[in-house]
Formats: sequence, C-alpha cells, structure tokens
Amino acid sequence: MSSSSTQETMPWDGIVPEETLEHYRKSGFAGSKALGKKPALLIIDVQYATSGEVPLPLSEATSYHPMSCGEEAWRAISHIEVILKKFRECGFPVLYPHIFPQFRTKNARMPNKYSAKQLEIVREVAPQEGDILVPKTCPSAFFATPLVKYLNELGVDTVFTVGNTTSGCIRASVVDAASYAFDVFVPYEGCYDRSPISHAVNLFDIDKKYGPVVSTKRTLELLDQFSEKAS
Repeated sequence: MSSSSTQETMPWDGIVPEETLEHYRKSGFAGSKALGKKPALLIIDVQYATSGEVPLPLSEATSYHPMSCGEEAWRAISHIEVILKKFRECGFPVLYPHIFPQFRTKNARMPNKYSAKQLEIVREVAPQEGDILVPKTCPSAFFATPLVKYLNELGVDTVFTVGNTTSGCIRASVVDAASYAFDVFVPYEGCYDRSPISHAVNLFDIDKKYGPVVSTKRTLELLDQFSEKAS
C-alpha cells in the first residue's frame, strides 16, 4: 500500500503550508505497507438529504434539507458511480452505511423527521441485490452497528470509504476502521462536504494518520491489483 503520490494534485495543496508538509514528511507520517487481500466499498450517507434531488448551489440546496451539500455532492457522486462500477465488476462487496431517522446532530435546524425521499440512497449509486445496508444513528459507520461483523464474515481487510461529509461521517468512519485494524483508502473525489476547507484539511489528516487518500484513477488501479491477487 502506498500513500498519496506527490505527483498528483491533492485537495490540500495550497491550503496546508509547506512547512507543515515538511514536518509531516520528516516525522514519518503517511508511511506505506503491503496491499491487503480483500477490499470492500463503504458508500456513506449518499442520500437525497445530503445531495438534494438536483445539483444546486449550497445557498439554495439547504432549503431542501439542512444536510445538503449542494453541487459538491453531485460532483462526488459522478466519481462514486465509476468506483462502484469497478467494485461490482471485480466482485468485491459493497456496503451502505446510511442515515437512519434517529440520526443525532447538534444542528438546531434539523427536522425531527426526514421525508421518505430524503432518506433514499441516490439512484445513480443505489444498492443492488447482494449489497448490504447498514443503518446508523451516529457519524461513524461502525458505532453501534453490525458493520465489523459483516466485514469479518466477508473476509474483508481493507475498506474504501466514499460519501459524506468528509469532515464528519467519513472521518469518523475512517478513524474507527483503522481502530479495528482495517486498512483504509479514501478516494477523495468520491467524498463531499459543505465546507471546502474542512474537506481539504480532514483529507490531509486522514492521509497522514489513518490511510492513503487517493484519486479515482488510483482507486481503479488498486482494485485491479486486488483482483490480480485474488485470482
């Protein structure tokens, strides 16, 4: 497993100072290790409540639901489609941790209930037969859910996480995945957030501390490597 390549433009470029980047390099963060044996894809909270039913600027999107991330969501969904297609072609498992009606938040604007449509997983990346739905009531996909049980039963040792928000449910899930000793990859183009700065800085932290942050292109290459190992 390799960390993000300096040859790629990363989301935090131009945001995290070079002095900080150099400190992390000298301190040995973002090391590498061998690729695991079997990956799974976690598509986290890609529901209409977080994307809206059509792409809208954030200032308009929140009128549909306070959790909406607007156009950023739809940009990410186009990448999730590509990654999801590759996972299916390779025969690797796909799981959907998703917002349950009792999802807890500090947002005072959050309604007590969601509409049925708002809770739907976006059609472009919707589950198929054999995929696993994992309802959750907290940011982490692992907290008080059977996700670890599912992953262990499937023989998974590596998770790729996409969805939203980068600074919330993605980061919380990544930290817990690493705590449970799963290898973690985060395809950054498949993640979205309502705050560009939070998106970038949290991806930087994830890459340096928990697992490589990679492009969609690199994700597809890694899945080919996993397939070759499995054959």
